[in-house]
Amino acid sequence: MPEQSIAEILRRVRRIQIVARRSVNDLLAGQYRSVFRGRGMEFDEVREYQPGDEIRTIDWNVTARTGTPFVKRYSEEREMTVMFVLDVSASGVFGSGVQSKLERMAEIAAVLMFSAFRNNDKAGLLLFANDVVSYFPPRKGRSSLLRLIREMITTTPVRQETRPDLALQFLNRVQRRRCVVFLISDFLTLPSLRALSVSRGRHDVIAVSVSDPREQQFPDVGFIRLQDAETGELIELDTRHPRVRAALQQRWRRREDELKALLQRAGIDRLQISTHEAYAVGLRRFFETREKRFR
Repeated sequence: MPEQSIAEILRRVRRIQIVARRSVNDLLAGQYRSVFRGRGMEFDEVREYQPGDEIRTIDWNVTARTGTPFVKRYSEEREMTVMFVLDVSASGVFGSGVQSKLERMAEIAAVLMFSAFRNNDKAGLLLFANDVVSYFPPRKGRSSLLRLIREMITTTPVRQETRPDLALQFLNRVQRRRCVVFLISDFLTLPSLRALSVSRGRHDVIAVSVSDPREQQFPDVGFIRLQDAETGELIELDTRHPRVRAALQQRWRRREDELKALLQRAGIDRLQISTHEAYAVGLRRFFETREKRFR
């Protein structure tokens, strides 16, 4: 690798490190562990359901056998494991502002990784596109953290159709113990309900969806040719016509509705991030909402 490329990589790692540390200090201090309270847990026992218990802790197998509701009880582990499942397909290269979607995904992941580091938790990384690109088992320490950041920003985007189900299936095989999972993607290809539900049953899964405003509302820029970054398909559009722009916007809304309904059915929380907005507000709102719910 040329020396200039190495210098550029180091510069980008350093910039993300500074931004992430500042965000953790300003926004997430004191919230991270309370938000994921009960998520770094180890199974202890089952007991009969009592008023006030969370419905999602019900052990349906025991309940079915006995005819009486039972819930699972867990004892808290001293440390948590946090897995970052990051979509590195070529659709993430798109960005109409300062950052592409993929760059914003990496920065969000880095902020959350620093939160894990400060709380002495293990952090691991799984990069995926049409299949698992690379996997880095959960580890502690600053050197491991910086390696994960370096891997995120140096991985070459994959120009093939995204298959998130394969990434989730792989994660469930290699990560047997319950952990916190951040599934970070633009979700142009939706995972199946089954894959999400199975992962949600084993882990605390949070979907981090990153989008760009130009995907939602296309401007009047005349006659253009667009290429699908993953499949290579070419289409030609005349954006001068309001009906064309309205059709593109309707298509985005339809996919957005499908994603929202899918995550709700799977019982998965969602953090929405835009490439054109400061993500600090979204992160704070997400953490506060989860913290209130757990209380």
